[in-house]
Amino acid sequence: MEALDHMESLTAGTAAGAGAFHCERCGYVLSLEASDSVPRCPSCGGESFHRASLFAAGLPPGRRSGPGPLDDDERRGLLELAGGLAGGPGCYLAYHETGELRVVALAREWTRIGRSLAADVRFDDPTVSRRHALIVRQPDGVRVLDDRSLNGVFVNGERVEWRTLRGGDEIVVGRHRLHFLEIEPTGVPAAESWRPASAVEVEADA
Repeated sequence: MEALDHMESLTAGTAAGAGAFHCERCGYVLSLEASDSVPRCPSCGGESFHRASLFAAGLPPGRRSGPGPLDDDERRGLLELAGGLAGGPGCYLAYHETGELRVVALAREWTRIGRSLAADVRFDDPTVSRRHALIVRQPDGVRVLDDRSLNGVFVNGERVEWRTLRGGDEIVVGRHRLHFLEIEPTGVPAAESWRPASAVEVEADA
C-alpha cells in the first residue's frame, strides 16, 4: 500500500487516459477509457485520485461498493412521482437528468444503457461505459445485465452481473441512479412490492 502514496496524483478534469484510479478521500475505484477525463468521485464527490495499480486489489472490503441506495421514503416518493408521468400500465425506468425527472418506457425486448450515441438511455459521463447495461424484457420477468462495463452495475447497492428486477429496485450505473417502475392496470406503481431485505429475512425466519 505504501507504493500508492508515491504514485501520480490526479485531480478531476485531468485527461488521464485509460486505467483504474482510486479516490484519495474514500478509496472508490474508478475505471476510465483512453479518451476520458477524471470526473468527481461518484461516491463522495472528491476531486483527488491516484492512478491505481495491482496494489489496489488489496483495498479494504467495501471500498469498491457503489453509491448507497435511497432510503425507503425517498424511493417511494420518487416512484409515486414517476408513476404520475408514466403513460399507462407497463414497465419503466425513472431517473433524474439535469435536475429533471425522466421516465422511459421499456417497450422493447432490449433497452441499452450507456454513453454510446446508440444507447436508448444515454449518459454523457465518463463514469458510464459506452455499453454499460442492458434491460431485457422476457415473458418470465425483466432483468438487468452488466454489458461488460468498466465500473459495474449495482442493484440496491449490490454489484451484480445480472438480476431479475422488482418494482422499486434501484439500478446504479456510474454515478447515475435509475429506478425500475411497474405500473399495474389500476394505474398504481408497484412500489409496495419492494421491501428492505431485512424485512424479507424476518418473515422467512418466522
